[in-house]
Amino acid sequence: MADKNVFINSHPLVQHKISMLRDKGTGTNEFRKLVEEIGMLMGYDALSDLPLKEIEVETPIEKCMTPVIAGRKLAVVPILRAGLGMVSGILALTPTAKVGHIGLYRDPETHEPVEYYCKLPNPIEERTIVVTDPMLATGGSACDAIRMIKEHGGIKIKFMCIIAAPEGLERLKTSHPDIQIYVGHLDRCLNEHAYIMPGLGDAGDRIFGTI
Repeated sequence: MADKNVFINSHPLVQHKISMLRDKGTGTNEFRKLVEEIGMLMGYDALSDLPLKEIEVETPIEKCMTPVIAGRKLAVVPILRAGLGMVSGILALTPTAKVGHIGLYRDPETHEPVEYYCKLPNPIEERTIVVTDPMLATGGSACDAIRMIKEHGGIKIKFMCIIAAPEGLERLKTSHPDIQIYVGHLDRCLNEHAYIMPGLGDAGDRIFGTI
């Protein structure tokens, strides 16, 4: 499944925190903090290619030219609702980023996404866009969210998830071969209910305490 646009994280801190997420005994507060921390750690890698420009700064010693992020910077777009859990980690790295929202829910019968909301910062076409969702299962929600962003003019898009199933990753990279995909851990497979195995259960329920 090697692909130049797919990045499977191998950092020990990320892997350690994902193992803590998997534990069914991890409570809501700790789970929420772990998702935020993983979002920040993965965001560090995902944003490594942000464009820079030189500006003049006066230090206590002298004036110098030094790099800052160029252009209109960044848009973070969580897929509601679980994707919200990763946003604060990325904003800790880039506090001036704008935040959009895409609302999708999975039909319990077909397991396919149903759209109900889309609000993106303007001008979206000038931004690097990071779409967040902790779980990439069938790939349906991610594919639909990215399609919606492209229909609104988004161009440079990255997708970031904590856990992915091979089926969902294959579907996403096939449907949108132009985007970068950042994965915390690639799990074994989907079960008959389209849940990731071994996974960590329902990320949204565990983040918001609605189990």
